Amino acid sequence: MNLYFKQLNKPIFSIEDVNKYYDNLNSARSAVQRLLKSGMVKKIRNNMYTCINGENGMAIANRFQIGSSINEGAYISHHTAMEYYGVTDQVYYDVYVTSITKFNDFEFEGYRYHHVFPNISDGVIKEAYSGGVMLTDKERTVLDSMKDIGKIAGIEEVATNINDTGRLNENKLLSYLEEYDNQFLYQKAGYFLSKESNKHGLSEVFFEKCKCKVGKSKRYLTKDAERGSYDVTWQIIVPNYIESMKNGVLLDADI
Repeated sequence: MNLYFKQLNKPIFSIEDVNKYYDNLNSARSAVQRLLKSGMVKKIRNNMYTCINGENGMAIANRFQIGSSINEGAYISHHTAMEYYGVTDQVYYDVYVTSITKFNDFEFEGYRYHHVFPNISDGVIKEAYSGGVMLTDKERTVLDSMKDIGKIAGIEEVATNINDTGRLNENKLLSYLEEYDNQFLYQKAGYFLSKESNKHGLSEVFFEKCKCKVGKSKRYLTKDAERGSYDVTWQIIVPNYIESMKNGVLLDADI
């Protein structure tokens, strides 16, 4: 039995996966150890393995497949999901993975995997023909990125990515916003999405529903917004340079 070729069709596998050929865990572990020593398999982390491409020596599994397989229910999120959708052409070496079960950050082949706890459960999809990639849909990705500005990605990156997401489903956005039940997130969503409302295909109904949730709270969009401008509609103070961005590009501005 050539275990390497049997596992080639499975980007990521565990000892338990191999054991179906042996029905003996010790034999399965020994078989994997032999593949590791021969350089045909790499260990990603505890009980996570992938075959090696014989042509270039790189792992068969990509970062999206790895992130989706870290634990039960894990899925790609935030700017890593934006990368998957092709929204950004910049390659990041931090991979953000959301899951209920925490895992310790780890590195594999130059990418560092970070854990994020979920705040809602909806908006997660399994991509067809992707080798098992699980990730947030575009609408959930947009809202997660807004929610965690400054924690996972900076405001310029978030603003640029949102600008490039194209059309969004406003019913999904409103459903996720309701599940989040976060007043500040309604303010952020109204502010960011109103900048390119035609590009996102959002109606006035969407923005009116967001406005109804804003209340009387006035907030800084980010910590560096103290030198910014006040947006009356959404009652947030935003950095001046964000107002100088057009189509996701920072123009000359006094920042």
